[in-house]
Amino acid sequence: MDPIAFAVPVFMGLFGLEVWAARRKGASLVRFADSMSDLSCGVMQQVLKVFLVALTAGAYIWVEEHVGLFELSASDPWVWVATFFGVDFCYYWFHRLSHQINFLWAAHVVHHQSEEYNLSVALRQSALQPGFSWVFYLPLAVLGVPPLVFFVHVSVNTLYQFWIHTRLIGRMGPLELFLNTPSHHRVHHGQNPQYIDRNHAGTLIIWDKLFGTFEPEGEEVVYGITEPSESFNPFWVNLHSWVLTARRAARTRRWGDKLRLFLKPPGWLPDDLAGDKAPRAWPPPKYDPAVPAAVRRYTLWHFALVVAVMPGFLLLKHGDQPGLKVALGAAVLLALASLNGLNEGRSWARWLELVRLGATAVGVAAAWPASYPALAYVLPPMVLGAALSAFALL
Repeated sequence: MDPIAFAVPVFMGLFGLEVWAARRKGASLVRFADSMSDLSCGVMQQVLKVFLVALTAGAYIWVEEHVGLFELSASDPWVWVATFFGVDFCYYWFHRLSHQINFLWAAHVVHHQSEEYNLSVALRQSALQPGFSWVFYLPLAVLGVPPLVFFVHVSVNTLYQFWIHTRLIGRMGPLELFLNTPSHHRVHHGQNPQYIDRNHAGTLIIWDKLFGTFEPEGEEVVYGITEPSESFNPFWVNLHSWVLTARRAARTRRWGDKLRLFLKPPGWLPDDLAGDKAPRAWPPPKYDPAVPAAVRRYTLWHFALVVAVMPGFLLLKHGDQPGLKVALGAAVLLALASLNGLNEGRSWARWLELVRLGATAVGVAAAWPASYPALAYVLPPMVLGAALSAFALL
């Protein structure tokens, strides 16, 4: 059972507390559509992880069992201590290389696309990144770190990084010397020239100081990336960098440059594509299409329904109902596409949303009540509320 997935409701509650605290201070840290996109990316990653976990976790377990050099014990406290540092060290190098190799950046960039900085950004994770990151931890499997110890520390490392995504906490005195703090991580999310590719730490900032990638927070941070996706749609933001790089590879003349576009650092361009580096206004304008308040309320209500069904979907990970798992996963992904499309004012999103509501009604009718009696109590009022609110789209 993934503790990160079941911590998400707590994370969302803390995000709400952050919004409340910011308003009491007269600060504006959140834009509705931007934060819904953040949360949607996190939901999408959790959906796809259900289907990827056997590959990523299974690979670590297989390597530890068949290649492990030492028989380390999970009952040895020094193994736990050493693994804490080992996981954080591997994370640093995975994170650093994800900013220096373009195909890894394409799998990581989703986390940096938000032009705001608040706790919802911590949940803005790439759906594709888990397919790459696991490789960087295999040295620990080769050393014989028990899977239990490894997976606990990976979860702790991830959980730690949630709270540092905030602007409400300033510098933290002596803790700044060795811990990754909100101040250090704000730098990491900046597109200011001096902040790019700095402060890659997970828990300990010591790796950045040791390997020359540390930068203290100075001038005000401008959040986001230098080639923005200009979209809230979680599907497009996950694919944007891949598509951009593939299009450039198709346009450049030399075959070596086609490959180098994927292997060089982000922003590298061959000579014949130098014109792609257009000058930008500073600070760059934020992507924020105007839509009616009624649409915002509609998408908020339906997104809340999506979040409500996620715990049940995640519990199916270890169940024996693959058909239901696939159907619920597809329904969640379809909702994320249409709701975020509505937040952008896309005309196609209205029709997709009507299709989604119809498909949901058909799915509930097919499943209720014989196969899944609990649906008789939960889903009918949800579907009725969805159907009534659909009139706002017509």
